[in-house]
Amino acid sequence: MDIQNQKIKIGISSCLLGNNVRYDGGHKYDSWLVEILGAWVEYIPTCPEVGCGLPVPREAMRLVGESDQPRLLTQKTMIDHTERMQEWAKKQVAKLQAEDLCGFVFKSQSPSSGMERVKVYPAKGGAASKTGVGIFAKAFLDANPLLPCEEEGRLHDPGLRENFIERIFIMQHWRNLMANKPKPGDLVEFHTHLKLMMMAHSPAHYKIMGKLVAAAALMPFDKVLEEYFELLMTASKKSATPSKHQNVLLHILGYFKKELTAEEKAELIGLIDQYKAGLLPLIVPVTMFNHYVKKYDKAYLAGQHYLNLHPAELKLRNHC
Repeated sequence: MDIQNQKIKIGISSCLLGNNVRYDGGHKYDSWLVEILGAWVEYIPTCPEVGCGLPVPREAMRLVGESDQPRLLTQKTMIDHTERMQEWAKKQVAKLQAEDLCGFVFKSQSPSSGMERVKVYPAKGGAASKTGVGIFAKAFLDANPLLPCEEEGRLHDPGLRENFIERIFIMQHWRNLMANKPKPGDLVEFHTHLKLMMMAHSPAHYKIMGKLVAAAALMPFDKVLEEYFELLMTASKKSATPSKHQNVLLHILGYFKKELTAEEKAELIGLIDQYKAGLLPLIVPVTMFNHYVKKYDKAYLAGQHYLNLHPAELKLRNHC
């Protein structure tokens, strides 16, 4: 199946889809998530407050106490909903795990769904510290430490957005691999297609992954898959910096030693240098390489996820 035509399952805070589930009866509609990314994913919405039985509208809540174990209290009446939320969150996390999600987008600053920097107020009064994690978000993250997760606010940053989208597509490739009950040869093929992508994120992890794949016959294959998946998601979370992209692009250039003229090679090197200097977006040299991949029928490069991981409509490599 063409993964770019396959809906990717993503969990999401329900209010971000425009659902009126917030304490004030409103929503936090995010146009990019719904109108752009929404064309390629299937959202599984969750509202922890409504899910655990609280009404709409309702009294606003906040985290109170110590940052590592805060209580979820209503702001005026100080009703404690901590255990209620935790019990519901445990059940909801199990349900979401059964969905085989490829990622989750949380609502920032929420006392139930914020991933980080959620305000925590001292029990005896005083200024809040931005050191908390929402009750539901913490339960979900603890149960799914390798799953791509982000907050909607952070996704406005082009670099963070690109990293998150790459990771959910990689996750979908992994889900597809596992659904077909892979054998060692299938893992070798999977790893081969990821070579340039992993080089852009973490060359060190890629080398370790290669050694693991090469030694697959010497270990229980279930253990190999488990270790490989952890390395894969850890590596993909690391930033693909301009310097690492430059190394990958120059590596790709090496596949065209015999086909390209000296002028064509110089042109590509110039584009790569301009990208590295922040003068051109990454999509420019990548588009040029894709042109040459098709022109000279480079099957190995055509199979590299680095060149064709996500739909062009997402415009992820269009920023300098």
